[in-house]
Amino acid sequence: MEEKKKFRFKDIWTLLKNSFQAILKGEFLLRLNIGRYFIHIASCCLLVAATIWISLLIDNTLTKVQRNRLTIKAQQDTITVLTFELSKATRRTEVEKRLISMGSDLRDATRPAKRVK
Repeated sequence: MEEKKKFRFKDIWTLLKNSFQAILKGEFLLRLNIGRYFIHIASCCLLVAATIWISLLIDNTLTKVQRNRLTIKAQQDTITVLTFELSKATRRTEVEKRLISMGSDLRDATRPAKRVK
């Protein structure tokens, strides 16, 4: 009769230690006897890395887009204020008030202009 081995935690520790040493030495896939699938495993890892990289690029692009939207909104607000101030400054009454406050004798024309020959 064959004796059954008793389960021990020391066996798990030994297995983990051997697996870690195999990973460090680069023999892990060979010990598991799946060396013939190395190309598939490597291509899968490459695909996962490319997916993560593309995801990060997309995230950076979306962050820039959001930041640019906020910048555009702020600039539109500034343009609106400046347009209002410009339209206010070009009114005749405002121009006349400024001329009077600056001490100028210029006034609105009361007669049509004459042509000098």
